[in-house]
Amino acid sequence: MNRRFGKLVETKSFSDQGRTAISVRLREQGRPKKRSADERREEDVYTGSKDVGEVTTLCSKSSNGGVNPCLSHLLAFTLCKENLETLEAISYMAAELGVLPSDFTYAGIKDKRAITYQSMVVKKVSPQRLEEKSAEFEKRGMRLSQIHSVSEPLRLGRLQGNHFDLVVRDLRPHRVGEAHPPLAALIKEAVENVESRGFVNYYGPQRFGSGQSVQSDRVGLALLKEDFVGAVHLFFTPEEGHDPPSLAKRHFLQTENAKESLAMMPFSKPRERLMLRALNRYGTGAEGCAQAWLSLPHSTRVFYPHAYCSRVWNEAAAHRLITLGHSVRSGDLVWRQEESQILEDTGESSTPQIHVVTDQEEQDGAYNLEQVLLPMPGNTVKYPENAMGPWFQERLSRDGLEGSRFRVSGLKLNLPGCYRPLLASPRNLRYQLQRTACRDGGGGGEVTGESSRRHSQINESSGEDKQDALALMLNFDLDSSCYATICLREIMKCEL
Repeated sequence: MNRRFGKLVETKSFSDQGRTAISVRLREQGRPKKRSADERREEDVYTGSKDVGEVTTLCSKSSNGGVNPCLSHLLAFTLCKENLETLEAISYMAAELGVLPSDFTYAGIKDKRAITYQSMVVKKVSPQRLEEKSAEFEKRGMRLSQIHSVSEPLRLGRLQGNHFDLVVRDLRPHRVGEAHPPLAALIKEAVENVESRGFVNYYGPQRFGSGQSVQSDRVGLALLKEDFVGAVHLFFTPEEGHDPPSLAKRHFLQTENAKESLAMMPFSKPRERLMLRALNRYGTGAEGCAQAWLSLPHSTRVFYPHAYCSRVWNEAAAHRLITLGHSVRSGDLVWRQEESQILEDTGESSTPQIHVVTDQEEQDGAYNLEQVLLPMPGNTVKYPENAMGPWFQERLSRDGLEGSRFRVSGLKLNLPGCYRPLLASPRNLRYQLQRTACRDGGGGGEVTGESSRRHSQINESSGEDKQDALALMLNFDLDSSCYATICLREIMKCEL
């Protein structure tokens, strides 16, 4: 169809479980290949090659002054998913609904290994169509609710925060057999310390792909150095074992036969399948690998360079606390205004609101550690004017990024950078220490009992029935881009 009618229509196919859906769109009166700048910007919204927030501006009106059709059917809904990546869920919904993945907008990525709820907006889909597909979605671990019309799409990074409900089962002290306070007292102290003092605002392991042979920050570094072939090879590095995705990745690296690898890759791996389709079409050379990366939505492409910058930020935070301590120092960066908000991953610079601490302000104790910021590397941020400034430059030079503009023009990527608080604090923190009745010697069972605030003395060393275990229930809110895994790690004092 593209060969015969490429000037008239645009097509995209989606495959799942042996079925193929083809989405066909009419071009605007056979638009010629040479397009104006305005037309190219409009097409960028359609392909998802720019930040989805631009849809609000570019799709507001049509050329004749009326309402653009691209905003005439916007539906918002709440997506509940379990054991699914956000992109995987979107790809499946797009295939079932006959639209493109770029027709979905959302404020952020949710974890795979959790039951998550998030708002989404999809265009050109009727409420009836969503209702008709609800049964199919539920088979894949997704439920849609609160469906209603809206006037504009969501934008990546535009959320105030997240709420978390966690259960930690089979609790025990770190050093069993040694003298220690009752477990309830240890938990009470740990939770209240985090509530009052906060925790270091590290990016969590899921930001980098925990458990993967090659983590996302290494792929991001290769992309920033414009090593597109190397980035593809890192992306397709298989895990140990013989699961289908690893077999398909291993086959690609050994043979560079994208077509055969695509046939082996499960439909539940949309990113890998998109890239293999592009590699099969354009080849495995430098240009083909660039096209493979361009086949991914912009929000997915930019995730990898952001992962690298997040890794640098984590190292910077650790170095800052070790070398400069827990007091505000001259040259540190702080927010000048309390009401300022951090706009991460949105492409907006907040530089005018940043203040460099002076010697006099350090002596006067004008700021506290909760106000200190560290920059995410990018092309619009300023760096601290103390020992941390040279540290950032040396760290980037070590990876071959000295003088980097943090732009990858071949992939339409631009990283302006942002500022991230050194510390984070949970809000509305509540907890309960409860007994769980173990079944068949396992650690599960229903949670029963009362809050540890009322029953704080529980004797673990009294030889009580081993069929009973303890579970900690935690409920709290965190700001956008703060990680519950890091908060939980600070409470439990161990790696998760």
